[in-house]
Amino acid sequence: MEVRSDGIPVRCDKIPAPVIPRTRLQVWFIRVCSSILLWTCLVQLVAVGELWHPHLFSNITNRISQITLVPLHVEEAIQSPPPLLPARKYKSNGFLRVSCNGGLNQMRAAICDMVTVARLLNLTLVVPELDKKSFWADPSNFEDIFDVRHFIDSLRDEVRIIRRLPKRFNRKHGLKPLQMPPISWSNENYYVQQILPLFKKHRVLHFNKTDARLSNNGIPLDLQRLRCRVNFQALKFTPQIETLGYKLVRILQEKGPFVALHLRYEMDMLAFSGCTRGCFEKEAEELKRMRYAYIWWRDKEIDSELRRSQGLCPLTPEEASLVLQALGFDKNTQIYIAAGEIYGSERRLSALRAAYPRIGKKEMLLAPEELQQFQNHSSQMAALDFMVSVASNTFIPTYDGNMAKLVEGHRRYLGFKRTILLDRRKLVELLDMHQNGTLSWDEFAVSVQSAHEKRMGQPSRRRVVADKPKEEDYFYANPQECLCEGTSCDDLLSPGNSSAIG
Repeated sequence: MEVRSDGIPVRCDKIPAPVIPRTRLQVWFIRVCSSILLWTCLVQLVAVGELWHPHLFSNITNRISQITLVPLHVEEAIQSPPPLLPARKYKSNGFLRVSCNGGLNQMRAAICDMVTVARLLNLTLVVPELDKKSFWADPSNFEDIFDVRHFIDSLRDEVRIIRRLPKRFNRKHGLKPLQMPPISWSNENYYVQQILPLFKKHRVLHFNKTDARLSNNGIPLDLQRLRCRVNFQALKFTPQIETLGYKLVRILQEKGPFVALHLRYEMDMLAFSGCTRGCFEKEAEELKRMRYAYIWWRDKEIDSELRRSQGLCPLTPEEASLVLQALGFDKNTQIYIAAGEIYGSERRLSALRAAYPRIGKKEMLLAPEELQQFQNHSSQMAALDFMVSVASNTFIPTYDGNMAKLVEGHRRYLGFKRTILLDRRKLVELLDMHQNGTLSWDEFAVSVQSAHEKRMGQPSRRRVVADKPKEEDYFYANPQECLCEGTSCDDLLSPGNSSAIG
């Protein structure tokens, strides 16, 4: 307060100081600091969250990575989810747990079978557990390879699928589910008459082996088509796998048509088949030691040359090179090697590379950082090869293993795309005759082409062998019930179109 000269006090408010505006530099600095603080908090939150709920937070980080990945084929990699089908209403007879065994494609076929069994018996299926103890020792879970939400939603009109068994049925609550491997190559009567009653007693069954547990033939049409629906529609790879798989396909297609060569000349195949053609003595001993190290492998002493003469060995890279040339593939053919590490590495690939310089593998076509997330996960790496093989102009497997069979079935489903099914027994005979000089190159080429005229993946009826299901043609290699409908099947599968495998 101030006082006038006459003694009367006068109020005097302070004049406010002028406001100094913040500079752009200050605003920018504040924003940067705030962003850093927020991201630091988020990283810490995820790190702590991984200790509490690892699956929950892995899903969140996966979603973030999906957003940051730019898909190369937008129409393929990003699709709006289809509307949910109405859930099938039924009284569940129990819970089915399954532990799949084998590699990616063996497990894939098994999953299709187990969904079908669950549908047949009106069960609730727990999302399958994948093999982590086989030769490949892949730690991947179902959701690391397949889109689990799509799997559950796309089949909800057929079977109820849950991510995990309810807690009241866990061992901690005193329940011990019955563990058993169902009898292989069984039809619906076995499951209805012998397996279904077990659920009334145990409520939960755990199938600890799932390979080839459903027969090829003699299954009702609706169940056969459900197997196809699971295989061709419900088992969709994760967005991470699909994005990279589409990129691989695009890289190859931009260079022109390409052949996917499933060169099954890998260490595990050679060790367990006993096939050592072209190997050094030291390598043959290494493969033998590996075979003996696995107690579950019954055949220990194997005559390599005898097995080869019977057509039971994969073609060597050198043999594959000669067969490709005989089939008419010229030096400019682009070849994608759909396989893991070739035994003997570059030494064994040298003849094939000399004949076909345009050879590529995923490790050559992609940057190391792109494949880093899949390293030490053989099933995820195999999924990339599977995608490329299905998309190829021509697919040629050098051994009729699970991948070869499932890719063949997919290519039939997509319109009988060209798949050359090598007659190894005949080829070994022709190769030996050519290499010992009794068959000229021209005669060799004509003989190879003649032997494979009807082995190009044409429509054919699946072979039935009464009482010998293991000798029948494999359902997933030729799911004929899913390839045509009505009377058109008779025309499609006429004797003139047959490509029966002798």
